[in-house]
This record gives sequence, C-alpha cells and structure tokens, in this order.
Amino acid sequence: MNPQHSESNVKKYFLVTGASTGIGRACALELDRLGYCVFAGVRSDEAAQRLRTEATERLQPVRLDVTDSGQIAAALETIAAAVGEAGLAGLVNNAGIGVPGPWELLPVEAFRNQLEVNVIGQMAVTQAFLPLLRKGRGRVVNISSVNGGMAVPYLGAYSASKFALEAFNDSLRTEVRNFGIRVSSVAPAATDTPIWEKSATLAAQISTGIDPDVFALYEADIAAMRKAAMDSARNAAPVEQVVKAVVHALTAKRPKTHYYLGWDVRFCFKCLKMISDRMRDRLIRHLIGVR
Repeated sequence: MNPQHSESNVKKYFLVTGASTGIGRACALELDRLGYCVFAGVRSDEAAQRLRTEATERLQPVRLDVTDSGQIAAALETIAAAVGEAGLAGLVNNAGIGVPGPWELLPVEAFRNQLEVNVIGQMAVTQAFLPLLRKGRGRVVNISSVNGGMAVPYLGAYSASKFALEAFNDSLRTEVRNFGIRVSSVAPAATDTPIWEKSATLAAQISTGIDPDVFALYEADIAAMRKAAMDSARNAAPVEQVVKAVVHALTAKRPKTHYYLGWDVRFCFKCLKMISDRMRDRLIRHLIGVR
C-alpha cells in the first residue's frame, strides 16, 4: 500500500522507537516522506541531528531510551501535547539489541539487558502510549525476527526475547481489539542493518574475562556461528522490504496480524513446528554448521 501525500496524512501521528539507525530510521524517514507526522525515538543528539537533515519538519526526534522510565514519561508528555485529541495513529516498537553467546558463558546481566531492551522496554512504551493510541484508534507494530519462530544455539538470549515479543504481540492484540487498536508483528529474516556490527562488538565485550578452558569447549561452534552470521550479513535482505510491511501494517484497511518476510521466515514459524524436535535440531545444526 502506498498512501498518497495529502493534508489528511499530516494530521496522523506515528511514534517509531529505535529510529537512530537501521529499520527504525528507515521507517521514520519513509513515513515522513509519505506525509505523516513522525516522532522518531533516538538515544543521542547526533542521531537526532542526522534525522533532521534528511527529513522534513514533520519529523520530530525525541530522546527515548526504552529502558529509561524517565525518558518514556518525558516523551509521552511531549507527544501528548503535540497530538492533542487526535491521539496516535501508530506505534512501531523497533528498539532492540542482539546478545550472542552460549548459555554457559553468557553473563546473567547480559541476558537481563537483552530482555530489558527487547521485551520489557517494548511493553513499557506500549503501556505508556495506549491512551493516545485509543484516542487515535491506532496501530501497534512490533518488529520481531525469524528468531521469534526458531531458537538457535548461541543466539538463545536473542531468540528468547523474540519468542517473548511474539507472546506479547498475540496477547495484546486480543486485549485492545475492542478499542479499535490493531496489533501486528513484522518478522524479517536477516536484514541489512547495523545490528550485525553491534552484535559482533557486544560478543567481543562479553567474551572478555571468560575462563579460557571453558571457552575452548565452545570455540569451534562459536567460530561456525560467526561465519554463519557473516554469511547472513552478506546476503541480508534490503531494509526496504521491512519498511513496506510496516507501512502496510500501519495504514492498510485490514492489516495482517503477522508479516512473515521471506520463505525462510514462514518455514521457521510454521513448518518447523510440524517436525520432531530431534529432526529440527539436526536441521539447525546443519544449517549453521555447528557440531
């Protein structure tokens, strides 16, 4: 669906979290291009300035770390004052991180941070903005992942967060339907965004100080996973594919409840559930090259 520029578009307001880079940034810029008013959640003045130079005056960066209750409250106050009785036409929960590593070596704090950003932060933002979404009979779009349908070794923390986000998405959808709010999940496969570089940096930080004897037990598999991740990054789908799905979920008369972007994503969410666990494990090990 490609909405045309019109005065009515300008009166619709959207909030996109995690808009500094990647999917969030691309979604915010596209909604601005289509003529909508956009609040782009960013974590730095530099990111805000970059967006301002690429967008129209309809796009307003707002400081929004989804793990910071104070920033959520301040963003809500700013946005509520701007939208008035029109409310919000849509919220895109995009902010997220990927924490890699085997469970045995993964610091508990790293896993807690994974859930704090990818799950609790999404819930906190959604909860805060639901009154404005009720006013606008708006939409909620949660950016999921292929890993929301398939848990893989060495990305267990990230997979757990996306499984939880899928549960949040499905339960929220039934709870707010009577308010005229529609909720969708967009699940892409590997997408061409900076998350790959960020995950690699995070992996290096986590591995510092680990017992070398224990690390050696996992070293071959970790190397295989890094190679698989690099291959995925090289073959990543363009971010425009995700943006198109998000815009459809926000603007279509009958948005889908789930957007599975690619045959591999549909396979993970639907077909994997039809085979035995042992067959699934063998298939995943073969696909990513671990023992």
